[in-house]
Amino acid sequence: MSEHLFGGNDAPNQDSGDEVKKDFKGLLGSIRKFLSDLLEIRTNTDAVATKESIIADIPFKGHTSWILICSIFIASIGLNANSTAVVIGAMLISPLMGPILGMGLSLAINDIDTLRRSIKNFAVMVVLSVITAFLFFYLFPLRDESSELLARTKPDIRDVLIAFFGGLALVIARAKKGTIASVIFGVAIATALMPPLCTVGFGLAIGKPWYAAGAMYLFTINTIFIGLATFLVIKFLRFPMVRYANSQRRRFIARVASITGILVMIPAGFTFYQVFQESLFKKQAQEFLKETIEVYQFNASGRYVDNLTKIQYVDDGTPLIELVCMGDELIPENIINTWRVQKNEYSRLKDAEFRILQGGKDDSEEKFNYVSELYEKNKAELLNKDEQIRLLEEEVANLTKNAGKQIPFRNISAEAKANYENVAGLGFSYQMQTDFNKLDTVPVFEVKWKDGIRGDQKETDAKKMAAWLKLRLQDTTLVVKEVE
Repeated sequence: MSEHLFGGNDAPNQDSGDEVKKDFKGLLGSIRKFLSDLLEIRTNTDAVATKESIIADIPFKGHTSWILICSIFIASIGLNANSTAVVIGAMLISPLMGPILGMGLSLAINDIDTLRRSIKNFAVMVVLSVITAFLFFYLFPLRDESSELLARTKPDIRDVLIAFFGGLALVIARAKKGTIASVIFGVAIATALMPPLCTVGFGLAIGKPWYAAGAMYLFTINTIFIGLATFLVIKFLRFPMVRYANSQRRRFIARVASITGILVMIPAGFTFYQVFQESLFKKQAQEFLKETIEVYQFNASGRYVDNLTKIQYVDDGTPLIELVCMGDELIPENIINTWRVQKNEYSRLKDAEFRILQGGKDDSEEKFNYVSELYEKNKAELLNKDEQIRLLEEEVANLTKNAGKQIPFRNISAEAKANYENVAGLGFSYQMQTDFNKLDTVPVFEVKWKDGIRGDQKETDAKKMAAWLKLRLQDTTLVVKEVE
């Protein structure tokens, strides 16, 4: 009976288990087929047409040279005017992408002749672009360091990723039967090859070679990673290799192409590693600031100026985290030491120098000069002119508030009490006044007179006090008012 009760269900359970396994395998097969159909690009690739179109875009002469010159001028004007729309237009018409794709293609298919032509045309394009941009900025009277220009002087990890994935999208679009033009235009905008070259010319024209070096570094990053993406996609799509009649020549060219490809990948990998390390450092630095200075509560007139924060990564030296606080209230040294201990808890911030610049011990003029100096050094970090104006207005207002404290009010009140027996109280403040044409900050003394004083006596004493205070404080804008 036991056998019957417990053994009779074995066959149905086994059948149901087999059915579940079969259904699961069928589901996996369906998912695999769906993904294969979704992501497969080899079957819809036209290798011959793609190769011909890329090679056709390599030559640089005649119409192409004039298009490049026009695009450089347009980009330079857009960068100078801080106009994003104009810069985008210049990127759309720039022919710089052709030789870069040619270099990636030729390395992938061992075409040494195409590689030679691509390198030659690319070098001529770069030199002509820099010279044209240099002449424009050198001769043009307006040479403001706009945010569009300064944004091209400090590449980071995002520029690497944009160049690489932009290059992937471009080559995939070019390889498809019936090229997707919108992708080509989008990649031209995203990878931004033209603006860095214009910024190189700008840096040389104004005598700031470090601007030119940063911009050329960004352009090099874009070039290397677009070429690397082209190489990888062409290899993945299995484009046919160029055949040579001489087997010895074929092997030699294959070795040259392979060595060149490896040499390109080495700086690409090194660059990616460097900017990735810098990105991780800045990320931890931002987290550290959120846990310290950004949650610190000032009790009086102190203020953390976040726009002037400097986070500087140095690969072989000492990184720097520098904060700026304005106002008379100083952050206590024990709190700063606590923050230094917290900094060392971050793996990438241990060796970084942590510095806090506080303005409480300076007079107003020195503070203003210091803020101006910091602003000039750090304005590349500001987003636009509106942000610059807002920052300066806040600092001027803060300095005005501090300047009010420099009036020797204790001495003035004692002298007023000794000289004017009818005065019952005296107050002082700065007031903002405007006639809707200009805005002024006016020092105002408020006088409370003793009860029972005649009106003409008050008026006479008020005039004498105003004349005395203007002479005493050397300020003709000073105002004396009566308060009840």
